[in-house]
Amino acid sequence: MLSFLATEGSAASAGAEEKRRVADEDMNLLDAYSQTVVRVAQRVSNAVAHLKVQKPPAPNQRGRQTPPNQQAGGTGSGFLISSDGYMVTNSHVVNGATHIEASLPDGRAFQARVVGDDPATDIAVVKIDGDNLATVPFGASDRLQVGQIAIAIGNPYGFQYSVTAGVVSALGRTLRSQNGRLIDDVIQTDAALNPGNSGGPLMNSHGQVIGVNTAVILPAQGICFAVASNLAQFVVGKLILEGRVRRGFLGIGAQSVPLPAKWLNALELPSKGGIQIQSVETGSPAERAGIAPGDIIVQFEGRPIDSIDDLHKGLDEKTIGREVTLWVLRNGNLKQMAAVPAELG
Repeated sequence: MLSFLATEGSAASAGAEEKRRVADEDMNLLDAYSQTVVRVAQRVSNAVAHLKVQKPPAPNQRGRQTPPNQQAGGTGSGFLISSDGYMVTNSHVVNGATHIEASLPDGRAFQARVVGDDPATDIAVVKIDGDNLATVPFGASDRLQVGQIAIAIGNPYGFQYSVTAGVVSALGRTLRSQNGRLIDDVIQTDAALNPGNSGGPLMNSHGQVIGVNTAVILPAQGICFAVASNLAQFVVGKLILEGRVRRGFLGIGAQSVPLPAKWLNALELPSKGGIQIQSVETGSPAERAGIAPGDIIVQFEGRPIDSIDDLHKGLDEKTIGREVTLWVLRNGNLKQMAAVPAELG
């Protein structure tokens, strides 16, 4: 009897050893890039959901309502950020939804409800009620570098779970959202995105979310966009706590830029960067304040402005209708300006 147990234990041990050997051989067949993508996909997959959305019937081309039995709808993606069911997706995926079904790769399906929606950044939060939910953490998008690995996970064209990989192609892009507002601090990637990927995570090699996939330029090849994780995390926090984001509005399109060393030394600026104005909306608070394309905002209310994130955070509900002070670089000279932010509608 003892001999039988010993033999059985040895066989089990040998079987486990053989499985490890085969797994090691499989990994050795993959190069470092492939191993990274496989590892991230395995780590993140259970936290990415397929969203099936129903929306009210929309008027057809003649202005008539679509019959109720032909409800508008679509699909998208979302990812869980907390074990109690909070999920991040795109505003354009769930905005106006009458019913949302979230399906996980393990086969479970949940009815989801919208917690908060911010069309200005194309970010929304929905919630499901379930147990043993996998989650993914946010990473720091301000530490990204052009050329680093970017892995997109989602459900293109409604297919369950798909992984594409590429690189961060550019940083600090500006993108116009569905409601016409400009989304700043957008990541450009060549990781393939298709309809249905919207709302899914863009990951780094450590399995952290660096962006929320939001758009693709359909006629182009390899030009896809994601809302940077720092901005997304800020918006998500507001949506969970308050259900919406109240913010001041200047009416500018801008991108983060480094400042030349000669300006830093001559003007004794406390920061190494600022945000350069690319465009100013007609009739906006920025236009009324005299801000013009080419200006570089380096301080807002006495605080250094190194990135778009800094300005977004500074333009909170407390600034609405109140005069704020900006320090702007124009033609190498510092200029103090005053603006009165409006509320972003």
